[in-house]
Amino acid sequence: MASATPPQRLSSIDTYRGLVMFLMLAEVLRTGIVASRATCCKSFWEFLAYQQSHVQWVGCTLHDLIQPSFSFLVGVALPFSLANRASSGQSQLGLALHALWRSILLIALGIFLGSLGQRQTSFHFQDTLSQIGMGYFALFLIGKGPRWLAWVVCAAILVGYWTLFALYPLPAEPIDLRTMGQKTMAANADFKARNWQEGFAGHWNINANAATQYDRWFLNLFPRNPRDKQKKLDNVEAVAKDSTGQTPILDPGLDADGNHVFNTGGYQTLNFIPTLATMLLGLITGRLLREDWSDYAKIRWLVLAGVIGLGSGWLLGALGICPVVKRIWTPSWVLFSGGWCFLFTAGFFWIVDVLGYKSWAFPLIVIGMNSITAYCLARVDLATPLLRHLGDDTFELFGWAYQPIVLGATVLLLRWLILYWMYRNRVFIRI
Repeated sequence: MASATPPQRLSSIDTYRGLVMFLMLAEVLRTGIVASRATCCKSFWEFLAYQQSHVQWVGCTLHDLIQPSFSFLVGVALPFSLANRASSGQSQLGLALHALWRSILLIALGIFLGSLGQRQTSFHFQDTLSQIGMGYFALFLIGKGPRWLAWVVCAAILVGYWTLFALYPLPAEPIDLRTMGQKTMAANADFKARNWQEGFAGHWNINANAATQYDRWFLNLFPRNPRDKQKKLDNVEAVAKDSTGQTPILDPGLDADGNHVFNTGGYQTLNFIPTLATMLLGLITGRLLREDWSDYAKIRWLVLAGVIGLGSGWLLGALGICPVVKRIWTPSWVLFSGGWCFLFTAGFFWIVDVLGYKSWAFPLIVIGMNSITAYCLARVDLATPLLRHLGDDTFELFGWAYQPIVLGATVLLLRWLILYWMYRNRVFIRI
């Protein structure tokens, strides 16, 4: 019989989700440009710029934790959502249909947002929403099963996905990374020195792995604009030679016929499989938070899980067994980023829900309670109309070097005010 008492909503989860979306919205601050212009406190701006960008391949920054945190929190929310819908008397069939519909909508919204500014629909599935959507129905089915099932499926994904890459043959000869998205000889050499993995770890190299091969088949099943071929050829013919005498490869990722060959960032559709493992870690956490345990027992569990995840993920990378790469969501990345997610959850749960310090978190809660809206707002260009109507001088209060961050802060404030208006009027857009 369904419980008549709806599950308690945890402010800590809304706070964590709000922080994740704030970091995404804060991309508009353009600290990288400020770091290149500023003469004062340059090391400080360079640090911020580094944390606000993705690593090229191996490793992690704060910005790299946005997508795994968002995926993790989807898993955390599922037990609360299922309990809430069950308390309202929704049938098992109704729950399943809603989960399926949510999966479809997330994939469709991801494709729609990824196609903004394109000549036609861009059928790519590497963005956050599409990745979550492709795994969400499986997450729901596992969430309806026994508790041990989440652990078993998560472990199976980590081992199976590692095996898929490990069995994929290494390239027989060195690859020219200019054909992998590095546009010049200089960029090719720099990227290879920093990120190209030798030996066994080479099974997880950029665009030379099993998931890349899959996308060379899968993504070419979808319609592509025939003008891509001419665009590709025109770009290559028009570019001047670089300092090495080599012609940089522009608009990489397509062959001369306009077919998909690789993703310039190395992101792959099959990332949704290990992303499901990240969501399962969140599912396990959500169940834990609803357990009849003491608050500090929950915190101890989360901290221990966080330390184990961080340590095991780092060790797999350090030993060359599986490098920690977010762009192809390696199993070691699932463990490493999952460790951070456990620790963030523990910290917010302790401060916000256990100690009761909530007032400081209000701006984040406003964002976290409308995360889908915040995600869409991040794709809306407000900077261009502000510059058009107010002029550049308006945002040069602290000088030309800091104009990007002043403009970005204005955009960020406007986005937050939109979310605050929705919060005040109890308008919450959910899928």
